[in-house]
Amino acid sequence: MRKMINYGKQSIDEDDISAVVEVLMSDFLTQGPRVLEFEKALAAYVGAEYAVVVSNGTAALHLAVNALDIPEGYEGLTVPNTFAASANCFLYNRLTPRFADIDRRTYCMDPAELEKRITPRTRVLIPVHFAGQPAEMEIIAGIAENKNIHVIEDASHAIGSRYEKGKKVGSCCYSDMTIFSFHPVKTIATGEGGAVTTNNKELYEKLLLLRNHGITKDASKFVNPSTGPGSPGPWYYEMRELGFNYRLTDIQAALGLSQLKKIDRFIKRRREIVKRYNQVFKYLPFLTVPYERAEIFSAFHLYVLQIDFKGINKTRTRVMQELHEKGIGTQVHYIPVHLLPYYREHFGFKEGDFPVSEEYYQHCLSIPLYPKMITDDIDRVIEAVSGLKT
Repeated sequence: MRKMINYGKQSIDEDDISAVVEVLMSDFLTQGPRVLEFEKALAAYVGAEYAVVVSNGTAALHLAVNALDIPEGYEGLTVPNTFAASANCFLYNRLTPRFADIDRRTYCMDPAELEKRITPRTRVLIPVHFAGQPAEMEIIAGIAENKNIHVIEDASHAIGSRYEKGKKVGSCCYSDMTIFSFHPVKTIATGEGGAVTTNNKELYEKLLLLRNHGITKDASKFVNPSTGPGSPGPWYYEMRELGFNYRLTDIQAALGLSQLKKIDRFIKRRREIVKRYNQVFKYLPFLTVPYERAEIFSAFHLYVLQIDFKGINKTRTRVMQELHEKGIGTQVHYIPVHLLPYYREHFGFKEGDFPVSEEYYQHCLSIPLYPKMITDDIDRVIEAVSGLKT
């Protein structure tokens, strides 16, 4: 039986294993030195002042919105073409979720649609850098600045991607904060894991506090030291905020540090695979290959085809089954968030509300893309996808 080629997969080698084993043999499995090392390396890589690593990308979104202290009942705005967490983070912080439709070519937030959807109650935008392609952040940031709205970039797909003027996603040159995910199918993996980057020291300190139960041991921030003579004892701490346990372990941080050293090689390989796919698929009339704006650089977390299922007289389910039988894994990214039952039932969203996202969803299919794919894997995928019309 031929091996299964998954749509996405981590790339782990002996360096990664050694880095993890070193921590396992050390005194600190968590709350040790590797976390800070990973944060410093990550901030340096993306060009941000600060990075705070957390347990996963969803936690990163939750904390980023929480750190802004937006009063209950105001609105947050993102796109329907994303994973549910990009919108759920508004609900976690008692904000009302709203959406702006996507651009037909990039599948990212359409700035023109964004302007139509902003209301006087909009307080934060979360553009999503879908599949690795940066959204049009210079325009989006200008819209937000004119209306005094915060911006958090959801870069779960886009570590290593670059904006129009060459700066890396995560540098926060267009936003208050940027979040990343280090799930195994992402560009670098920590098992589970995420991060928030920012250039704002106040937000950075707030994120650190929120990550660890809202507790501080920093004596300079104490407001009610314990009674008795002299300074508080070494055991003393204060809870300053209602925080969470969203810490990343040193085990995960060690893996992240090792993976980060190889990220440029990972991205180079991803782009080589994309180039090979495009060379074939762009000539097949029933396929539309991913669009990459000429002025940006995508790290290509996903390779998403638009397939004319009607034209090949097959349903998406049948296509996925046929490919699976040939050992090719696929996935759908994403069911539009506004059409999920929770959002329909609680906020009254319905089909037709965001037609571009809905049309995109009807035709999308992600095919395998990860650095450890060898030439035979790529050729198998190309042969299988090219043969869908037969």
